[in-house]
Amino acid sequence: MDVIAFIFYVLHSLARLYVIVILVHVILSLLVAFNVVNTRNQFVAIVWSFTSRLVEPVLAYIRRWLPFLRNLGGFDLSPVILLILLHGIDNYFLYPMSIPGYSL
Repeated sequence: MDVIAFIFYVLHSLARLYVIVILVHVILSLLVAFNVVNTRNQFVAIVWSFTSRLVEPVLAYIRRWLPFLRNLGGFDLSPVILLILLHGIDNYFLYPMSIPGYSL
């Protein structure tokens, strides 16, 4: 396998894993907001801390550049923008470059 293709394949896999972390963070934030799970539970606190440390810095950057997305009827749409950007980067750049023999 081509070394460059392998590097892009690893980046593609990391992008897919990051999408899962974003979705877990969004779902967990909704469960905490609706008081379904409690952050005093040790497992919930660990998962919340882990996902927050990975996702919130990127979301804060998006919120700083697009402040109108933060309060649209009480919903924060910055994770949606992050997922759309990540999907576009992954499908149009990382995945095609991970195919051996692909060239620009």
